[in-house]
Amino acid sequence: MVKRLPRLLPFTEEHDRFREMVADFIAKECVPRHEEWEKAGEVTRDVWEKAGQLGMICPNFPEEYGGMGLDFLYNVIVIEELAKAASSGFFISLHADVIAPYVLHYANEEQKKRWLPGIINGTKILSIGMTEPGTGSDLAAVTTKAVDMGDHYLLNGSKTFISNGYLSDLCIVVARTGEGQGGISLLMVERGMPGFERGRKLKKIGLHAQDTSELHFNDVKVPKANLIGKLNAGFRYLMMSLAQERLVLAISNIASAETVLDQTVKYCNERKVFGKPVGSFQNTRFSLTDMYVEQEAARSYCDRVVLAFMAGEKVTAEASAVKLQCSEMLQAHVSKCLQFFGGYGFMMEYPIAKAYLDCRVQTIYAGTSEIMREIVAKNLGLAST
Repeated sequence: MVKRLPRLLPFTEEHDRFREMVADFIAKECVPRHEEWEKAGEVTRDVWEKAGQLGMICPNFPEEYGGMGLDFLYNVIVIEELAKAASSGFFISLHADVIAPYVLHYANEEQKKRWLPGIINGTKILSIGMTEPGTGSDLAAVTTKAVDMGDHYLLNGSKTFISNGYLSDLCIVVARTGEGQGGISLLMVERGMPGFERGRKLKKIGLHAQDTSELHFNDVKVPKANLIGKLNAGFRYLMMSLAQERLVLAISNIASAETVLDQTVKYCNERKVFGKPVGSFQNTRFSLTDMYVEQEAARSYCDRVVLAFMAGEKVTAEASAVKLQCSEMLQAHVSKCLQFFGGYGFMMEYPIAKAYLDCRVQTIYAGTSEIMREIVAKNLGLAST
């Protein structure tokens, strides 16, 4: 293991014990089954329920809904340990740290009591339907439409690239209920509602164990009781919540980058070329050193943004910046590290090959690098066209 500076985050002995438990669970329940999950294109539902029983899902949520009322560092631990183990199919962070907060922060009390216990114990898997075949980063342009029919909304449209889409029991659908940005609402569509259909599981470059699918809504009758928050306030809710999603990905990305560097340093010390360890050559030493320096800087920045987020500060620009930094760094470092493995790096039995495939999407989802740069540029006060 590469020696690194102590973390800025205030982890305690209780956090450390929780981390040991999470790491043990992943080593026993996820790592041995990941190849099977990749072939199936989805994880098995039992692992969700087992994780829920151990308090790994939404540990920071209030006890009254089934959570443990702990701080966000417990969520950070789960994100980091899954990233370290390259367990990319078990997308707890999407469920617990990206989607579930919409229910906690914007749903009414009846809805929280109806949905959160299952969300937290792992029996109700979440997805969120934002992206459409013709709409990606421009969420204000969604065309999936919900028409007020008196006692319900009639929902029609399609979503694509939906993570957890195939397994999900509850899907928060971003739907048009009016005109422009001020005409978007969030509706909870539940498994089994007539007209709610899953499309094919999409074949991707990486994240093969993560079920990503198309979702179709054909005259789905969504009860008025499933409107989350206020009518036509959905776009505002999305803009308020996207910062956490980007921060969560940054946390995962830096943990993945550190793991890849650890693996590469170990390999370069063991693998010999021309009778010398690969790590003894100046090019190797300089390249790996540069990666280490970049990772230490990114780790410190990421931890600082996490601290600001936990303190309740607005981190819209900072989360975008750290997501940009960590996702692009991960891609660059994985590519460089794979080169040191030579032909073995091209073989799927080596973790570096899987890391290469899985990291490609990191600069795309939750906002592309280009969108992240636009957000940060606006924060700098730069003129826009």
